[in-house]
Amino acid sequence: MNILSIFHNSTLLAAISAWAIAQILKLPIHYLREKEIDWALLFRAGGMPSSHSAIVASAAYSIGLHAGFDTPLFTLAFVIAMIVIYDATGVRRQAGLHARAINMIVKDLVEGHPLRSRDKFIEILGHSPWEATFGVALGIVTAHILYLLEIR
Repeated sequence: MNILSIFHNSTLLAAISAWAIAQILKLPIHYLREKEIDWALLFRAGGMPSSHSAIVASAAYSIGLHAGFDTPLFTLAFVIAMIVIYDATGVRRQAGLHARAINMIVKDLVEGHPLRSRDKFIEILGHSPWEATFGVALGIVTAHILYLLEIR
């Protein structure tokens, strides 16, 4: 088995491509909303679109295209994708909301008290359902385009 054969794994290429496209799209989307460029978005979790949703949806859909949507392998990929998307929109989203609330409490304490806190929790940990939905759509479209471009 040659290490270069990894480049012939269209499911892996679709997943990586969907993740990269989602991360890159965060820059212009953030710029349109906030009128600022934040290069850190290329490497950070959270934001629009969900790269977590894009990568797992792309992998699951690509597995379905190649192995069949009626196979145990697709079922496993689908279940894992649902868990990741649920986590991104549920648990991590709530953790982000908690971080925002804690940051506001710390700010209030700092303004009314001589204590100064320079550390902030990262507030954008999870995704809204809309961000996850857009990520899923991006993942499926990316996997389908790469599937159509394959030489059979």
